Amino acid sequence: MTDDEKSEVYDEFRACVNMQPKELEDWLDTEESKSVGDSDSGESTGHRSGRRIVEIKRTNKSDLTDGQYEHMQKVVGYIHRHLAQKPDGDIGESDWRYSLMNWGHDPTKS
Repeated sequence: MTDDEKSEVYDEFRACVNMQPKELEDWLDTEESKSVGDSDSGESTGHRSGRRIVEIKRTNKSDLTDGQYEHMQKVVGYIHRHLAQKPDGDIGESDWRYSLMNWGHDPTKS
């Protein structure tokens, strides 16, 4: 990944992930968070991703690794795809919202 690509991924990640590290950590501790997503090893992919997002958000930009940039790119893609599948009706307590929150994006925030 070139420096320009990293810069673009970083900016997109910052725009998509609208939850702060502590807020996301607290969310990941809830039963709602643990109740959504695919789970092959006891922890869903989204839940595992959320823990990694907390780590990334607490890392200085200059210290981010190539692996972290790749994960940031995956997070951005997931959030964009999932937002395009917004269900009708109230999303406040929906699995759709909970899944997005595991990936660091709360769609109820403006």
